[in-house]
Amino acid sequence: MAGEVSFIELGVEDTERGRRFYERLFGWSFGPSPSGPGFVFDTPTVPGGMHGGDPGGGAYVFFRVEDIDAAIARVQELGGTLEQVDAEGNDESIARFGRFQLCRDDQGSAFGLHQPPPGR
Repeated sequence: MAGEVSFIELGVEDTERGRRFYERLFGWSFGPSPSGPGFVFDTPTVPGGMHGGDPGGGAYVFFRVEDIDAAIARVQELGGTLEQVDAEGNDESIARFGRFQLCRDDQGSAFGLHQPPPGR
């Protein structure tokens, strides 16, 4: 459903250290990320990813959209901005996880858009 939390991304400095911490804290299982260095994991309700090189980073919350291009346009129409340009990613990553876009609302607060892959 549009607007529900559909993915979380954890930014940490050291992914191996982050993996150990969250495995021990929540019992999450981690696997290698097909889109580059880092990990993927499943929480009881929402899938996630972890990337490194982000000291002091935190959780990035992504909200589900049906059409990411239309949602990006709407963010901009409403005075929001794009934090980074949506990386097309590789076909395997898009097929498995969908498309993502980091944004800021009209007050500068960060959030993300996520268009899951077809069938999810």
